[in-house]
Amino acid sequence: MAALVAAALAQVGDRTAWLAAILADRYGAARVIAMAALAILAASGTAAFAGTLLGPMLAPNAKQLMLALAILLQGGGALFPIKTPERLERWRIGALATAALGLFILAFGDGVQFIVVTIAARSPVPALAAVGATIGSMAVVVPAALMGETAWTRLPLKPLRIGIGIAFLLAGAILGLGALGLI
Repeated sequence: MAALVAAALAQVGDRTAWLAAILADRYGAARVIAMAALAILAASGTAAFAGTLLGPMLAPNAKQLMLALAILLQGGGALFPIKTPERLERWRIGALATAALGLFILAFGDGVQFIVVTIAARSPVPALAAVGATIGSMAVVVPAALMGETAWTRLPLKPLRIGIGIAFLLAGAILGLGALGLI
């Protein structure tokens, strides 16, 4: 559940959803949604696997501190404006491959994956972090793809990102202070 909520909030106004909207205008929403699900699951699965490798090496306080850092970084990043994602117009590998690979690259480099690593490292069932992050991300990507770029970019994404960023910063600060034993 933590990965689901964190991913859904982090994806609001992010480049992954924006690229899904761009590609849906070009290739159709159904194809893009299917490829987005595969791409995000692959990225989240890779992050969860990394968390399973990292988890046994860390003390509980270190795991909490790492989660706090991931949430703080996501919150800080949300306060900065995002650049328009590369439109992938020159890619000549077909609709499905362009959508899958383009969205995987954005999703894999996303701050959500750092959060998935840290949640998976703390979890007795790390695969659920990947599943939760995928569902949370898709909760934002699907509407973006269905709306298309024009409608998606008309939404008040900037104030939403700022509000979400502040919430992430507060949550990260509380977790970090708790990990350090200060609260």
